[in-house]
Amino acid sequence: MEFKNIITIEPGKRGGKPCIRGVRITVYDVLEYLASGMTEEEILRDFPYLTREDILASLGAN
Repeated sequence: MEFKNIITIEPGKRGGKPCIRGVRITVYDVLEYLASGMTEEEILRDFPYLTREDILASLGAN
């Protein structure tokens, strides 16, 4: 999987933290949701603009 197409860094967005495809959800946010016990399905339901590939990229980018 090409993380560079999913994980983006923009200096003016979210303090330059790695984000998912340019949206305002950071890799850290996704990892925090998973660590708090949310399932992949719950994350996808709560954030319908995210994909399974986004979650996998977040795990791989860690």
